[in-house]
Amino acid sequence: MNISKTPKSRIILPFFLVTGLLAIVSGCSSTEPRPPAVANVEEEPVTIAAVAEETKAPAKEIRVKAAHPRQYTVKKGDTLWGISSLFLQDPWYWPEIWSKNQQVSNPHLIFPGDVLTLIYVNGQPQMLVNEEKHQQVIKHSSDGRPVKKLSPSIRTSALDASIKSIPGDAIRQFLSKPRVVTKEELENAPRIVGSQDNHLILGEGSRVYIRGELDKERVRLAVFKPGDALRDPATNELLGYEAKYAGDVHIVAYGDPSTGDLTFTEREVLIGDRLLPEDKSKLENLYFPHIPDHEVDAQIISLYDALFGVAQLQIIVINKGERDGMEVGHLLATFSQGATVRDRFAKNSSKPVKLPNERSGLVMIFKTFDRVSYALTLESQRVIHNKDFLHTPRF
Repeated sequence: MNISKTPKSRIILPFFLVTGLLAIVSGCSSTEPRPPAVANVEEEPVTIAAVAEETKAPAKEIRVKAAHPRQYTVKKGDTLWGISSLFLQDPWYWPEIWSKNQQVSNPHLIFPGDVLTLIYVNGQPQMLVNEEKHQQVIKHSSDGRPVKKLSPSIRTSALDASIKSIPGDAIRQFLSKPRVVTKEELENAPRIVGSQDNHLILGEGSRVYIRGELDKERVRLAVFKPGDALRDPATNELLGYEAKYAGDVHIVAYGDPSTGDLTFTEREVLIGDRLLPEDKSKLENLYFPHIPDHEVDAQIISLYDALFGVAQLQIIVINKGERDGMEVGHLLATFSQGATVRDRFAKNSSKPVKLPNERSGLVMIFKTFDRVSYALTLESQRVIHNKDFLHTPRF
């Protein structure tokens, strides 16, 4: 039998010998019969779209702070936002440096006592948790270098024991309390018309009398003060009315009027205040701040319980809501309006000059309605005012 060689030194065997060898190998490797091969199968052509789908998106630029600590021990009262701000210039990229971490099943669950260590893998930052507890030397390789084996352990902890992603106490009182209602909802809501002792300013323990249609299956209602009309600064569109939470009332008798007792008051309750059902929506324990995937151009339309301006960990209301694609966790940058001045050195000094808007802070959406949203200020370089602008952050 002659074996010929190609110029590229490839060995070519006769067809009958190849098939025989394949049959022998197949018989030795498996006892189960194999399905017959399908001949003349055309490969599916690769299209430009298919190539585009396989093309990986460019890596995100994760900027690490120059003065970041190498290690950090998590303490009670810490937040994910605060810890990530120690290491990263853009704290919302925190999940990115945990994405390849096999030591944790959820990058948003970190517990007091955990030791975090920042390392670099292929030039990219990565965070390890409790590295020394997870690793041990088991043997040496042939060249004498130690080989380490990861030894993960299981820890069972309540969700409440983990640190929060943002300061929960800053917004807990606002999560179920603020309401944005229509004019009809406000006008049709039951109202307080009097009190037992004819007091004008009421507080916890006061007995009140209520007129309006009440759901007799509900004995607990929330008291709200009619707030200002919320309008879009650009179009003057009425977006709703802000109803500010004042307290809780327990209905003890139904009639016209009905009788109730104020069981809790956050601020003074006045004659004419309205009653609305309690908000039973679930309070979130963890928020995941992230950049919107679309351009947002919004404006502040109200400062919650503030007159002049707000700073870090205070509340604002913006003129964009669910209909505009706003979601809980969306991050927006705030910009203070540039002043209008006159260039008195120009030939035509009467023409005004508008100075650029300057970035003033960063806010996170934590409660959305159809046309408006409530946001918490996470960062503030200067005072944030009503009518200031908000945009999708670009860094």
